[in-house]
Amino acid sequence: MSATLKLTHKAIGVEVRRGTFDVVVDGERVGSLQMNDTIEMPIELGHHTLQIRDGRNLSRTLTFDATECQVVAFRCTGKRLLPIFLLSFVVPRLALSLRPE
Repeated sequence: MSATLKLTHKAIGVEVRRGTFDVVVDGERVGSLQMNDTIEMPIELGHHTLQIRDGRNLSRTLTFDATECQVVAFRCTGKRLLPIFLLSFVVPRLALSLRPE
């Protein structure tokens, strides 16, 4: 059996970083996600890490556990508050936001 990973790339208002994001699960690129798009993919059961990337810009790495027939959902965006946006030029892992839904 497997679980499902669901990712949504959506922001309200203007998003400066609106490119296609690479989806990285357990350190491997498993797909890409375009603006205003949602993707679903099967994942193995167990403990996983998740990160999104766009060139040098990336999100913090999140961990999650997937159980049988579960849908694990996350939302990502390139929209950040101005102080975090400016700091992301020095600390690239702050550039993209990834959070559970």
